[in-house]
Amino acid sequence: MEEKKFDPYQFIGFILIALILTWMLYRNGPQETVQTQNDKQTINAPLNQAIQDSIQSQQKIKAYGDLGNFFIPNDQSNIQFTTNSMIVEIQSKGAEINTLLLSEFENYDDLPIPMIKNENSKFNVSLYTRDGRVLNTRDFYFKTSISEKDDEFVVSLKSSISKSMYVVYEYIFPKNGYMFKVNFKSVGMESLLDNNQPPKINWSTNVFRNSRSIDYENRYTELTFGYEDDRVDYLSLSGDDEEDRENIRWISYRQHFFSAILIPESSIKSVKLKSNDLSGDQIFEEKFTKYFESSYLLPRQGENINTSFKFYYGPTDYKTLQNLEGDLEASIPMGWGIFGWINKFIFLPLFGFLSSFLSYGIAIIVMTIIVRLLMSPVTYKSYVSQIKMKVLRPDIEAISAKFKDDAVKRQQETMSLYTRAGANPMSGCIPALIQLPVFYALFSFFPVAFVLRDKSFLWADDLSSFDSILDLGFNIPFYGDHVSLFPILASVAIFFYTKMTTGQQPMPQQPGMPNMKIIMYLMPLMMLFFFNNYASGLSLYYFVSNLLTIILMIVIKNYIIDDTKIHAQIEENKSKPKKASGFSARLQKAIEEAEKQKKARRK
Repeated sequence: MEEKKFDPYQFIGFILIALILTWMLYRNGPQETVQTQNDKQTINAPLNQAIQDSIQSQQKIKAYGDLGNFFIPNDQSNIQFTTNSMIVEIQSKGAEINTLLLSEFENYDDLPIPMIKNENSKFNVSLYTRDGRVLNTRDFYFKTSISEKDDEFVVSLKSSISKSMYVVYEYIFPKNGYMFKVNFKSVGMESLLDNNQPPKINWSTNVFRNSRSIDYENRYTELTFGYEDDRVDYLSLSGDDEEDRENIRWISYRQHFFSAILIPESSIKSVKLKSNDLSGDQIFEEKFTKYFESSYLLPRQGENINTSFKFYYGPTDYKTLQNLEGDLEASIPMGWGIFGWINKFIFLPLFGFLSSFLSYGIAIIVMTIIVRLLMSPVTYKSYVSQIKMKVLRPDIEAISAKFKDDAVKRQQETMSLYTRAGANPMSGCIPALIQLPVFYALFSFFPVAFVLRDKSFLWADDLSSFDSILDLGFNIPFYGDHVSLFPILASVAIFFYTKMTTGQQPMPQQPGMPNMKIIMYLMPLMMLFFFNNYASGLSLYYFVSNLLTIILMIVIKNYIIDDTKIHAQIEENKSKPKKASGFSARLQKAIEEAEKQKKARRK
């Protein structure tokens, strides 16, 4: 039998394994301790809260006597359920919605949109007793139950003093949609409640930030409310605001692309509204943009209370809100006056039709092409006017040199030249004024177009937000901490368009007046700064629009307008006497009157 020999390599291996195991135990020991401590803290958190609630309940029981049964904690668990569009949790204390997430949409962190979460929203009914005490339902403990039907969830919450005296909340959530109903009533409490002091409703919300740019989102986050006569008003968009209003039909806490809207069963006679801007006091990573609050008294219908509310928690989408009662779509700022009409009856249906079979980026381009083609006659007239002014430039310069010391005479001769040549210096401005309603309407349309949210095109991840191609890592005042490409392209297009238009007509330099060409060339730079944080869909539209305008002007210049014929026609018109009319006549008359008054003062 062969004797076994000592293997030094095996021995070294065992030693190394032992050392590794010892090192691993040493490394894992403290981590496990920390984890245990964290677990204990997690376990103890609700326990500590329960103890605190119990202490507060005992204090209220002593203070309220027989009414203290409202404040006795129970072992009822929170109600949780999920609809096709929401994730909901209703807590037994206060019968408040503790969680409401919009599961169909995501925020900038790729999480479901939080409308209510972590006690950011409060809804309370204050009841006033005959002996002057105040009962707040947010402090009550409720027994909970839930039932499910084919198309809805019904959640009942009951808080009792006795078997015959209690208050009830009832939530009715449809399985489809974003609007639900809340019923609230008191039973058998007519001997306790003060008939001279109606119950008070208080609804407050810290609005979550859901977009990459908190500043841009804040521009469209506001408290809006509608009157009985379909008028719409709102609190200040910037800073803090607080107002009292009457005969309010609904109240909307709009957070740009998502809204929380309260619709009571009857109009609110008088309501106190409050809005606070929170973004200025927070760093970029903070989660709230604004604070909204509304409070009002319920109309008494008898000795007991029986009232209902409807709540809408969902997207601020024009078509979605339009399909609901109460003219809620008016809460979306589509533009005032004629601008809103253009958006509602032209651009909204047109874009909806195009986006039904085209991608959203392509739909924007096609809509831009349609708008520019419809405006091409205006572009043609504007360019013809510019050509005429260019032809008349030598004559205008000659008049300016001849009457350089007599401004009135110089103006008279210039207007006479325009009249004889059949040119109007204002004709180049009129087309721009005609296009202004379209410009402003689209400026209002794209930032509130919910359908553009999370829709990508080329390098833009979200057409409703900026299209950052470079994060700077620092903030430039009035510009931002990133570089967006579509505003750069739009600014370049505006620069070349400006160069083409200003080069066609004289820009006389008046003493003491700034150089108009410099001002015109500042516009592309202003747009670059202004639109860097705006919706990329809007910048895409302006880029394509100005690019198409440049192409149209090139086509008109090279293939439609004959400069030689226009020059010959002007020369022919100059040789013919022509009586001034319209604006030119009125302007010339005003100049003559001013000259007469000047001569009269000299005498």
